[in-house]
Amino acid sequence: MQTYYFDLKDGVPTRDRRGLQFSSPADAIAHSKDLAQRLRAERRVQDRRLTISVLDQSGTEVHREPVYPDHPVERR
Repeated sequence: MQTYYFDLKDGVPTRDRRGLQFSSPADAIAHSKDLAQRLRAERRVQDRRLTISVLDQSGTEVHREPVYPDHPVERR
């Protein structure tokens, strides 16, 4: 099991300091997709540029999931 972190990024990034344990990067990526779907469903998110950056234990980004996939994602 490895710890993965799910940072929210828009104009001001929000860092995940706790992380979650997953057995593979694919499982962590699947979690980011579920999280994005829940954020869309809650409709509390105003910034359509919001993305979820999935980081492994070393801090390397393994995936970036747009919360609103119809909006272009900016690389920062």
